[in-house]
Amino acid sequence: MTRRDIAIVGYGETKVELRSGRSSYDLACEVFEQILNSTGIAKSEIDGICVSETMSETSNPFWPVYMAEMMGLVPAWTQVNGLGGASTIAGISRAASAIRDGQCTTVLVLASDAQSSYPPTEQGAQRWEFQYPTGLRGPVGVFGLLSQRYRMQYGLKDEALAKLAVTQRNHALMNPNACSKLKTPITEQDYLNSKYVSEPLRMLDSVMICDGANGVLVTSAENAKRLGLKKAVYPTGYGEITNFNGDKAISDITETGFSVAGPKALKQAGLTPKDIKLFTPYDDFLIAILIQLEQIGFCGRGEGSDFILKTDMTYKGTLPLNTSGGQISAGQPGLAGGGLNLVEAVRQLFAEAGERQVENVTNAMVTGIGVIPYARNWGVSNVMILEK
Repeated sequence: MTRRDIAIVGYGETKVELRSGRSSYDLACEVFEQILNSTGIAKSEIDGICVSETMSETSNPFWPVYMAEMMGLVPAWTQVNGLGGASTIAGISRAASAIRDGQCTTVLVLASDAQSSYPPTEQGAQRWEFQYPTGLRGPVGVFGLLSQRYRMQYGLKDEALAKLAVTQRNHALMNPNACSKLKTPITEQDYLNSKYVSEPLRMLDSVMICDGANGVLVTSAENAKRLGLKKAVYPTGYGEITNFNGDKAISDITETGFSVAGPKALKQAGLTPKDIKLFTPYDDFLIAILIQLEQIGFCGRGEGSDFILKTDMTYKGTLPLNTSGGQISAGQPGLAGGGLNLVEAVRQLFAEAGERQVENVTNAMVTGIGVIPYARNWGVSNVMILEK
């Protein structure tokens, strides 16, 4: 992915809503219409579609086929990614490969989920045998275990997490698409006073799952030129790993695949962490940001708290972070969450972020996390570098 032969030429995003009353198809079509209008290309130019798995359509074995029908697309290439919050940037990587192989020319990479419209889905696997009997029903408890382990090994400064919470909330206040329920200013003391949901995780550490959709349009740089498209950003580095340390019976659960995926993406792009102008990490819990900073290489292991405390991560700072508010303060659109932070990175690189626009932003790092199994680190870790 070191060449600039693949381009992201458009993006779209719905407002994030707690209970929208809309279907995943309806939300997706709004994103599609935004992309068609902003790029001005004909629908017939799109011959590939890549959709993320969802909470609302997981039981549907024909999810991408029905999506194509709803949009009136006739794709020559179709992909479904079941990597949770890692699905969207993985979709760009896979679309790039399909375009290079000549299977298609222009791909709609889409994530849409109306989780409120269906009963919760069941993830199964080892959960029934090992996890559920202990009372750990979801990611809150498992992230609590991860946080406890990190705190025991390295120390975890609450004031660093408080700073992250306030920074992202302030960004969300400038985002018209952020969930209205979350658009309330908070202080660091508000964070420290918020109740524990799985100590040391607090309420304000945690994401709120909502309805919403987002997507980008991917094509070759050559085709973008043919279509007369003026705006483009280029994925120049990508790393992905699944079931990191999966061959070890007892592993340190604070060790994640980001220690592999991050350096790989940076090496492909020819960059170092100090070169990154915008960081939009997957953020279902604040501890996830801290661990990613360490394992991608922004700071040393165990230094995450101090790095956050000494670094200005506002949109005017030295390392702007999740300038749309991230999932924690804008809301996570079902399993479509990873796309929210991706779209913000593309928006910033297109210089269309309005009052929260980062000055002189030339690149962005986007990350994804897919699931957290019991007594393990994240199931999928991936990192993408985007450049102008």
